[in-house]
Amino acid sequence: MVFTILIVFISLIGLMILHEFGHFVLAKLFGVKVEEFGIGYPPRLFGKKIGETLYSLNLLPFGAFIREPKDFAKIKIGQRILIALGGVLSFWVMAAIIFSIVFNLGTRVAIEDEVNSNLVEPRIQIAEIAPKSPAEVTGLKVGDTIKELKIQNAKFKIEKVKEVQELTNLHKDEEIILTIERGKEVFDVKLIPRVSPPEGEGPMGVALVKTTIKKYPWPKAIWQGISNTGDLTLTIIQGYFQAIKNIFKGLPSGVQLMGPVGIFHSIFQASQLGLSYFLNFLALISIYLALFNVFPIPAVDGGRLLFLGIEAIRKKPIDQKIEQEITTFFFTMMIALAIWVTIKDISRIF
Repeated sequence: MVFTILIVFISLIGLMILHEFGHFVLAKLFGVKVEEFGIGYPPRLFGKKIGETLYSLNLLPFGAFIREPKDFAKIKIGQRILIALGGVLSFWVMAAIIFSIVFNLGTRVAIEDEVNSNLVEPRIQIAEIAPKSPAEVTGLKVGDTIKELKIQNAKFKIEKVKEVQELTNLHKDEEIILTIERGKEVFDVKLIPRVSPPEGEGPMGVALVKTTIKKYPWPKAIWQGISNTGDLTLTIIQGYFQAIKNIFKGLPSGVQLMGPVGIFHSIFQASQLGLSYFLNFLALISIYLALFNVFPIPAVDGGRLLFLGIEAIRKKPIDQKIEQEITTFFFTMMIALAIWVTIKDISRIF
């Protein structure tokens, strides 16, 4: 447990370090002096100067930073834009690399229910759980594998999605015992399928999918990793637009904000299901971080790109004091939002 928590924590911090490393590489590429590349935030524990850059390890382990010279604004605007983009691009690059590794090692893919030949470790897994359904109340989780159903004195080994659907439909309002596999755990769960479930939810309130493990050789795995990163990025963007449409229509946005505690908890849960799930979720988080950082919000990379865009149009930079005040305001708002979301995460998880 402690080792897993440590791995999750190091992985998240690693993403932040690689984000700053993206800025660092682009800055070095353009011959820009980087005064300090720090892992963690001050106070400084120790540092070593190599060339013109001080490499430091700091006390607060919540990310990384680079410190540029005060005359950074004098650098060509095109180079400053690319340096600002370096951090964002690093998140997408990391997602593609992680997905490539997953596809090479072997990852679970959904298949048709009737496919039975040449399968590697086929499973019937929970893909979605409806809120307040018997499945959620019982504590079932996305990714759980249903291995067996016990009804009265009979046992039914599960090999197809339709077998679960047929059995639960036949035994509504009766106690059913599900044998669940979650990571390395195998345990029984009792629930009573609903007689009249909401439309589209089913008696248990789960969406099921049949999966198998599929591996790709390296050249194809790399292509699959890049392709998957692009597909998921587009899917997430479409989800954002749908959320905005829902808000204007007076409907629930369907988006759940998640702070550091929520993200950590979700990655920890994914790690309990196995390496493939952990890496997939880590890559997904990397994509979300890339999109968040590209938003035109002062205090993130997108905000810097916004100011640089305005500078390019005006042909002169924004007053540094004004830019700093705007950035500080938005940074304070983001900290307040993070605290609020963290409180909600803690109440939801615990």
